[in-house]
Amino acid sequence: MTTVQTLQTKTLHTLDLNFMGVPGTIAAYLIPHSHGAILIESGPGSTIPALLDGLKTYHLTERDITDVFLTHIHLDHAGAAGWLARQGAHIHVHPVGAPHLLNPEKLLSSAARIYGDRMEELWGEFLPVPEDRLSVLHDEDTVEIENLRICALDTPGHASHHLAYLFEDICFSGDIGGVRLSDLRYLQLPMPPPEFHLEQWRESVRKIQQAYANKRFQRIAPTHFGIVEDPDWHLAAVENALDEIEEWMQAIMPSDPEIENLTRSFVSWTRSNSINRGLNEDQIKAFETANPSWMSSSGIYRYWHKYRVDE
Repeated sequence: MTTVQTLQTKTLHTLDLNFMGVPGTIAAYLIPHSHGAILIESGPGSTIPALLDGLKTYHLTERDITDVFLTHIHLDHAGAAGWLARQGAHIHVHPVGAPHLLNPEKLLSSAARIYGDRMEELWGEFLPVPEDRLSVLHDEDTVEIENLRICALDTPGHASHHLAYLFEDICFSGDIGGVRLSDLRYLQLPMPPPEFHLEQWRESVRKIQQAYANKRFQRIAPTHFGIVEDPDWHLAAVENALDEIEEWMQAIMPSDPEIENLTRSFVSWTRSNSINRGLNEDQIKAFETANPSWMSSSGIYRYWHKYRVDE
């Protein structure tokens, strides 16, 4: 499934990568230009067939992708980057993430501790990016490709290697803008280990809000999933979600629960939240596919014990 939006004189396609057979959970955004096209996010290696199908819809192949802009290097966002680089694409990434694309051994080892024997099923193959295909972007760096201009914003909090991108009237928010599916007025925060950091996340949201106040964009495109037309509500909802998570941590974490008990508690709390906001079972399943709540509990556990345990 693909959708199309016209951005002033440019065209943007939302490619649904149909992750784990669940539509509307991971997007790659396609921006054509006169000599090919740009991707915002590569998606995981496991969704390369869906990516190719999406490109085919617009009479493109993997060889037409000149540039891929990664919001960060987590496997659901960057897993196919090395494969696309080997087809000829230049990969743009945060400086903290770049070494892990050149040599992904540590990244894959960390992911394997979380996902165990489901690594291949979930993420497929993760190939290194050749050094001559890698481009590092810092805060406010702007890349010009044909008549397209894409500006990077350094936005840690979900991960230290996270960038949001401004293009025309869109902010591609990666995961710092939360997970919001099916045009619902409901979102969740993905908080995986090892780098979830609540205070940095707040600062990043303020940076994006300032960009919006300065009219640098009018719409937001989270990787999970699709373009939304209400930045005021969306950014306020991210702030509210951060407040809710902080309140939950302050209520639960001082008792120092074991990780297994913490996970059960957080999964239950997340499900209750979803039901109370009117989500049906299919929508809850889609959120759990895009943003497994058990994984966020591990991120919360690590954050609390690293930054808050002595409070």
